[in-house]
Amino acid sequence: MAAAAPARESGVCAVVVTYHPDMALLTAQLEALQAQAGCVVVVDNATPGPAVRELCAAAPRTEFLALTENLGLAAALNAGIARAREKPGVAHLLLMDQDSVPESGMVAALKVALDRQSQHVRVAGVGTRFHDPREGVDAPFVRIRFPVNRKLHCSGDCDDVACDFLITSGSLIPLEVLDRVGGMDEGLFIDNVDLEWCFRAVSMGYALFGACGARMLHHQGATRHRVPGVPRGVVVHTPRRLFYMMRNRVLLYRRVYTPRRWIAQDVPRLVVKFLLFALLIKPRRKNLRCMLAGLRAGIAGHATPPPDID
Repeated sequence: MAAAAPARESGVCAVVVTYHPDMALLTAQLEALQAQAGCVVVVDNATPGPAVRELCAAAPRTEFLALTENLGLAAALNAGIARAREKPGVAHLLLMDQDSVPESGMVAALKVALDRQSQHVRVAGVGTRFHDPREGVDAPFVRIRFPVNRKLHCSGDCDDVACDFLITSGSLIPLEVLDRVGGMDEGLFIDNVDLEWCFRAVSMGYALFGACGARMLHHQGATRHRVPGVPRGVVVHTPRRLFYMMRNRVLLYRRVYTPRRWIAQDVPRLVVKFLLFALLIKPRRKNLRCMLAGLRAGIAGHATPPPDID
């Protein structure tokens, strides 16, 4: 006899942010979430056409919230969180990217891990173990160390892994924690939104855990550029995205709650990324212009938008 599927967690509402999504992946995600969460709020960052709206209209317990322009990941998450708060009985939020598909029982396993660890410490959130189908191995949870991070993989004898940050997708956060820590930093727009929130929560005395019993597929979808000496290649980003990467890194360097050892190990990463995209990866001139603009904005402490590069 097959094992019964875990019951839906009625007090958990999933918040999904979409922007030009892969509709097949989004369909699979919503089907999985409808079986595991009490409700779903899909916040769309002005994707053209009716496809996302129509998919949500046909999905049980799913609400569609359309933004009139692309306000970024952080603002969309905050809009979804605000809408989820209005729903009766919701005590926890599951934050999801559009390219992540929960495996069976993921939400229940996250809730078990959260309840287990909350008996001992103040927990800001728990995150799922995930893998990209093209990689073949689960991504590790991370403890920030210097000069290199400590990567923690789930083993057969562990339930949860204490870590220093969680990716947005697949993270379960109690509403009462968001009341104390606050929402996502909308000024960051997209990059390092999850890092900033985690750093802020940890600075306030909260802990973060990876739940080894919770699993999901996470399709990163990025192309890679082959570089000598880098076996997996370099993930290619648009000039606009490079602006945010540079600006937001430096903005985080300025925050008093950002771990000093993260800054010490990230500065070399910033330099390497800058050189790669300025010298080796096209379009080099646009890359250089946007990265320099991002660095200038970060150093000035201003969350300014990227330059017009068209």
